[in-house]
Amino acid sequence: MGKTTMALTHLEVLHNLLGESAPTLVLAPLRVARDVWPTEVGKWDHLSGLKVVPIVGTLAERRAALRQDAPIYTTNYEQLPWLVAELGRDWPFGTVVADESTKLKSFRLRQGGQRARALGTVAHTKVERWINLTGTPASNGLADLWGQTWFLDAGERLGRTFSSFQQRWFRPTRQGQWHQWVQLPGAQEDIHKRLSDICLTLDPRDWFDLREPIVNVINVELPPSARAKYREMERELFTLINSQEVSAVNAAARSGKCLQLANGAAYTAEGGGTWVEAHTEKLDALEELVEATGDDPLLVTYLFRSDLARLMRRFPHALDLAQADDMAKAKAGKGKVWLGHPASMGHGVDGLQEHCNTVVVFAQDWNLEYHDQVIERVGPMRQMQAGKDRPVFIHYIVAHKTIDELVMLRRQGKRDVQELLMEYMKGKT
Repeated sequence: MGKTTMALTHLEVLHNLLGESAPTLVLAPLRVARDVWPTEVGKWDHLSGLKVVPIVGTLAERRAALRQDAPIYTTNYEQLPWLVAELGRDWPFGTVVADESTKLKSFRLRQGGQRARALGTVAHTKVERWINLTGTPASNGLADLWGQTWFLDAGERLGRTFSSFQQRWFRPTRQGQWHQWVQLPGAQEDIHKRLSDICLTLDPRDWFDLREPIVNVINVELPPSARAKYREMERELFTLINSQEVSAVNAAARSGKCLQLANGAAYTAEGGGTWVEAHTEKLDALEELVEATGDDPLLVTYLFRSDLARLMRRFPHALDLAQADDMAKAKAGKGKVWLGHPASMGHGVDGLQEHCNTVVVFAQDWNLEYHDQVIERVGPMRQMQAGKDRPVFIHYIVAHKTIDELVMLRRQGKRDVQELLMEYMKGKT
C-alpha cells in the first residue's frame, strides 16, 4: 500500500512503456527526496531499471544532478525557489509529483509560502501532469484542501482564489480576541462532491485484515504545587517556578507554556534555552511503562527540547533518533527507549517496525499530520509489511485537567473532518 511504490509504478509505465520524453520532478521532504525515492526502485523487480536522481546538497551538487540524464528527479520543497529560478524558461519537467502535498496548503497565489508561490509560476504553464500524494489531506480541516487542489486544476473545483473558496464555504466568527473562519452547513459534502472525480483514496483496512491499534490513555495528576503554577499560567499569562519568571505574551505562547508545564518543565524566557522543572509525573509514568513492557523497544515522542533533556536524564541509555548513529542502532533493534520528535519522524523513516510495535506519546501536540505519521512508522500496515503478526500499542501520557485533554479532543475533531473526506472519496458516503 506504499504510495511511493504506486507512484513509481505509474511513472515506470509512463516513461518506459508509453515513451514519455519529458522527465518527472518529485517534490518531497529532504530525507524522502534524498533517500526514499532513489532506494525504493531497488526494492522491486519491475522498477529496477528506473533511474532516480536527487537534486539535493550544495549548489555544485544540485547543478551536477541536473546535468544527469534520468526520467525522474527528486528534490526537497526548500529548493523550489532556487530550482524555478535556475531553470527559468528551460523548465523541463512535464510531470510533477508532490509527495506529502500538504506542504502546498499555504499556497495563496500572491500570498502564502514562498516555495509554493515559486512552484505556482510553472504549475499550469509548463507542467502537463500533476499528482498529489498524502495520507493526511486535511489534517487541520477543509481549508487545507484549496492550496493542494489548485495545483491539480487551477481552481476549477474550489475557486480561483483562496478568498473566493473561503467566502463560499466558510463564515467569519469572533471568539474572544481571535477571529477565525468556520465552515458553513453542507460545506463538507459539497467540497467532497467537487473533488470526487480527481481524488482517489486507498485504505489498507479495505484490503487487508489489519488489527486496529490498542490505545491506552495513562492519566497523571499534577502535584499541588505544579497545579497551582499551571492554573496561574492559564489565568495570568505568567508564573514563577523556583523564583524564576515564566512569561507568555499572547494566547498562542500561553498554549505552548501550558503544554510545557503539563509535560513537567517550562522555559523561563521567550526564545531562551533555560527551563525549570515543575514536576516529574509524566517521567514517572513512562518509567513504569518501560519496566512493565519487557525488552521490546518503545518509540517515545516528545515536543520540546526540555522534554528531550529530561527524558535523556531519566533514561541515559535512550536513543535520540535525530542522531544518525542512534537511528541506525534502532533499526538494528538496539535500545529500549527510542526518542523521536514528530516533525522529524513523519517522513522518510522506515525499518523501525522490524523491532517495535509500541508508540508512547509523552507530549501532546496539536499537529494531527505529525501525530498520524509517527504512528504509521510502526503501525498495522508497517507490521504487515515486516511480516509481523502482532498488535500495535499506542500509549498517551496525559496530564489530567490540563491542555493535554483539549489537544486530544481537538485532534479527534480534526480527524473526523479528514476521515469523512477520505471515506467519501472511496464512494462510501
